[in-house]
Amino acid sequence: MRPDSSDVSDIDPPLPAGRGPLKSRLAGLDRRLFDAVAARHWPGGDRVLPRLSQSANHGVLWFAAAAGIAATRTPRARRAALRGVASLALASATINTLGKRSVRRPRPLLDAVPLIRQLKRQPVTTSFPSGHAASAAAFATGVALESRAWGAAVAPLAVAVAASRVYTGAHYPSDVLVGGALGAGAAFAVRGLVPTRAQLAPPGRPRVEAPALPGGAGLVLVANAGAGTADRVKSLHAALPEAEVVVAEPDDLVAELGKAAARARVLGVCGGDGTVNAAATVALQHGIPLAVLPGGTLNHFAYDLGVEDARDLSRAVEAGEAVAVDVGRFRSDGLEGTGTAEDAVAEAPVEGYFLNTFSLGVYPELVRLREHWSPRIGGKPASVLAALKVLRSDERPMVAQFRGEERALWLLFAGNCTYHRPGFTPGRRLDLADGLLDVRIVHGGRRPGTRLLAAALTGPEVRSPAQAAARLPRLRVDGLGPGTAVAFDGEVRRVHGSLLLDKLPEALTVYRPLSPIR
Repeated sequence: MRPDSSDVSDIDPPLPAGRGPLKSRLAGLDRRLFDAVAARHWPGGDRVLPRLSQSANHGVLWFAAAAGIAATRTPRARRAALRGVASLALASATINTLGKRSVRRPRPLLDAVPLIRQLKRQPVTTSFPSGHAASAAAFATGVALESRAWGAAVAPLAVAVAASRVYTGAHYPSDVLVGGALGAGAAFAVRGLVPTRAQLAPPGRPRVEAPALPGGAGLVLVANAGAGTADRVKSLHAALPEAEVVVAEPDDLVAELGKAAARARVLGVCGGDGTVNAAATVALQHGIPLAVLPGGTLNHFAYDLGVEDARDLSRAVEAGEAVAVDVGRFRSDGLEGTGTAEDAVAEAPVEGYFLNTFSLGVYPELVRLREHWSPRIGGKPASVLAALKVLRSDERPMVAQFRGEERALWLLFAGNCTYHRPGFTPGRRLDLADGLLDVRIVHGGRRPGTRLLAAALTGPEVRSPAQAAARLPRLRVDGLGPGTAVAFDGEVRRVHGSLLLDKLPEALTVYRPLSPIR
């Protein structure tokens, strides 16, 4: 069926004057390929490809694919989905604003295309290049740059969408090829602006000797039963069948970690940051390496190591790949129980460790409220409610002494090594052995919520009366009143008197993959 001749978008005009023989031959080849595809019948293609092509209109298919990938709730999958959507957005904007306006090529004639495979609504824009092919290639390439496995899963769908544009008569083959190339280029451009996690991998130093455990033999891993680690443990069993796994209730966790360390060549742990902190303390006491399988909500330490799942951990354990990392330490004159009014004050000095962050001020109260509400409403809603309550609080700022000078402050944050995200929320660390504490302070004053929000948005590089930041090997705080709450790696304690924060440089041996993915 030939379109109405009044529709100029469907007319295939003669070649413009001055077009060289090479361009003429290429154009002729393009038309011959189009006609060959139109004459060929692909089993199932007449029903599937037109629908698939239409489902990709306005990127709907790719947004749905991104939602499905992100729903798997793994960090790598979420990053892959986000990168795919960002690449698609850049490709679509480029094609629709520059590409189609630069080359005003009419759409192919549909005479040779069977009616059953033609689109119900023919596109009215110019033909070159194919926006659908560009979006498909951009999304698939963006996903693959972040996750090879998800990229391989998406690639056949992207190829099918690109092929459908020729099969349905919407585009010439060259439109699709150029559109696909531009889409892939958009994905690489996004990577240039926002590097992938593999490009920003923490340095593999200082590399240290650690036992290589084929099949996981010699690894005893303690999993926190309260952290919802069942799926992670199952994956570990599949990856390291010789490893011993102990599932411990939260109240028995420390005791089980001690028993495991006494008989293991390598102590393993699966849980959130608080659980990993407890395991690191035991590993330090026994002088053995630590293997971390993320199993909590945030998993800052494991992700900064480059360990996101059992596959990452098994590669490192079987190859004996490990690094030495810094451990943050705090020491105080005394410890007042664990946060309840009935606890008695212990006069002996107390010492504790942190792998991620240490804080005092309003943040410990946020942690306390979150832990109080999370069993009832879940971790994320509890975090939101706790933050809202803390920001609206009318409490007075705490008072502490720095170098003999008394100061009021709302928050003191100390990170174990330098964080590379602005503000006071933990971000990424590219080096876990830099020997420094990342110290950030929000000074006391009126409207704590406004001050904290401004600090979070502007970051530590901005100097103002409301905040200060420094990179220090140690920090001393004096004059803390009885019952002063501190938070470290999601745990809350109460201290008083003087507080010293320092580092144990390269004190803990931890497994992390160093060799390229095979």
